[in-house]
Amino acid sequence: MPQLADRLTELAADGQPITFPAIGLTPETVANEASDVAAGPFAPYLAEAVADAYNRSDAQWQLAAVTFPKGLAAQRSVLHLTASMDALLHSPTAAKALGKLLTTALLDGLTDRIQAAPLLAAASLEGAVRLAVAEAVTPFKVWQFLEDVPVDGPEDFLERLPRLLGLTLDRWADEGPVAETVRALLQQLTHDEATDVDAMFELGCDLLRRALSSTDIGAVTTHIAQARKQFETAAQAEEARHDARTYAAVCDAILAFGRADAVTITRAADQIASALDQHGAWLHRAHQSAWLQPRRSAEIAWHRLILQLRAAAAALQDDAWMDAWQALDTVLSAYSAARTVCPLAGSTGQGLALLVEPAIEDGFLRQQAFLTQLRRAAQETDQHTARGFDAETARALLNAIATASQREAPSGLSASDDDTSDDDPGGAPAARLQRLAPTLLLLLGEQQALSIAGALDNQQLLAVEGLAYDGDIARLKATDPLIVPKLDQLMTELSAHPSFTGEVRRTFSALVEQSLLFLKSRSDITRTNLFGSTKKGDPPPFDYRRKPEGKRKPVEADLQRDFHQWLQGGPLHNVVLVEPVDMGMGRADVMAHFGALRYLTEIKQDATDNDREYLERRYLTQAAEYSNTNAPFGQLLILDLTPKDKAGGNLRVDEVVWTTVHRPLGATTDRAVVAGIVAGNRTTPSAYSRK
Repeated sequence: MPQLADRLTELAADGQPITFPAIGLTPETVANEASDVAAGPFAPYLAEAVADAYNRSDAQWQLAAVTFPKGLAAQRSVLHLTASMDALLHSPTAAKALGKLLTTALLDGLTDRIQAAPLLAAASLEGAVRLAVAEAVTPFKVWQFLEDVPVDGPEDFLERLPRLLGLTLDRWADEGPVAETVRALLQQLTHDEATDVDAMFELGCDLLRRALSSTDIGAVTTHIAQARKQFETAAQAEEARHDARTYAAVCDAILAFGRADAVTITRAADQIASALDQHGAWLHRAHQSAWLQPRRSAEIAWHRLILQLRAAAAALQDDAWMDAWQALDTVLSAYSAARTVCPLAGSTGQGLALLVEPAIEDGFLRQQAFLTQLRRAAQETDQHTARGFDAETARALLNAIATASQREAPSGLSASDDDTSDDDPGGAPAARLQRLAPTLLLLLGEQQALSIAGALDNQQLLAVEGLAYDGDIARLKATDPLIVPKLDQLMTELSAHPSFTGEVRRTFSALVEQSLLFLKSRSDITRTNLFGSTKKGDPPPFDYRRKPEGKRKPVEADLQRDFHQWLQGGPLHNVVLVEPVDMGMGRADVMAHFGALRYLTEIKQDATDNDREYLERRYLTQAAEYSNTNAPFGQLLILDLTPKDKAGGNLRVDEVVWTTVHRPLGATTDRAVVAGIVAGNRTTPSAYSRK
């Protein structure tokens, strides 16, 4: 055994501090052997000695330590590599001095190592990102790698990727090109079963951070509403995602305070407390890397802030106060915290203040007795010196209230405030909608939401927002993280069509959702999910998706029958008709009726090609033709019977569904079609592993 490794073993066994003087070898011996030891099981011990040498500014041993990064590049243990990086990063001096050499060692050739050793590659990328985040090196090399990082690699590598990407957004959210690259990567990872939940959570954190840093009230409410959707989806997908439940409740509480909804704030605060307790129990005595602990601290910081908002909301709604001084302190603390508390890295309190401060100002305008108490407290500062009253914040609040009182009417949310005109203070109808009904705005778009809000007073608009919120949450609970992003994408693309509004939007969206769930179900090749279960002793139903083993060949009627039975067994069971005749001089395979509205789903089979462009050229015109006499929306389902033996596997459901449009010659209106592919001619997954 080399002398250096031998001495490290002895020191570790004796429990002694591991330093170069304690090792007792010459710098030349250490320099000669450091590279080999760094590649082996004693690397973490040697990293401790290296960190100590830089902490003590010991020049002779620093020269010997320079060979450490080269050896670490050959490390083959994830645990040893991670422990070594922990030891080095614990010393800012060592990390700064060796940062460039370490980054080169960790990233050079990393793309090739992803396939051969995915866990080790993930640990190497983690080390490089941590060095850049700690400002031990310039981040350009890490940014360059992220530009080219593969998102189709092994699961062991991809599973670690979302949190690393989230860490880069924590640090570089304001670096436009880099941040957009990372966001695009996270969006791609939401479509991978191994990473979807973690990617959604990180995207939610990014949206929340952007909301807190925004200077526009519309951006604040939109980003918070979108963040809440990401968190809620992640929480529904995994039972143990207490962090996602915490942040979803945070979003609810912030939006609720903006519309003075004390009940929702209280409920959200209780949910946060419960989620944090469960999270603490879940992580009790479990190892958590030091660099991951700030996220846990952020959860607690949010909890404190929401408790402040809950107390402030209660104080602003009281008609009388047993202790007016305490009530004023409570509200002023929330008013100040909205601008100063930053529970997420890379954010400011700016966006939060845009929601919180106007709500508090409006509360004082409604409660004239409370406003009088505030004015007196700000004037008679010598009467409450011992209380530590925040006179500066009180004066700032009074100035803001004075400005607000000069408006024609307060932007408050009292039942008597029927505020629907274009003179609505704080930014006219759009600002009112952003504060009171962000979910409605997100779901319907600005134009349609404004038309609805214009006919409602504030209390009615809040009631509609509650229905929209409940409907959105119910949809998330009914699906999963594979379906939700794809459904959101389809809805966004369909929203570009001018006719995708009102009843058409509601009904066609319901049909598309059921079709997407059908395609997901049929992507699972188990027999039990086809036509339901069979009675004991009955032969299994013919599975048109499998490679034929006898004379019976799959045809498009099999897919038609299966899709029809799927709709008949779901929430649309009472509106589905099959094969109506004489529709557009042809025959539609499945038609869904929603009163006067009808949507036809064309069913086809193809054994030649499953390329999107090919399928559109061959079948899109016919599928679009059926919408000539009704709403210009329809569906196209294709049974893909191309050979699968050499395909190397099948596509995921979110990769075989898309929207497209067709405009007949001389027409002025596009026909929008949602197309999907059901894979047929399939073999069992184990067949691919045998090839």
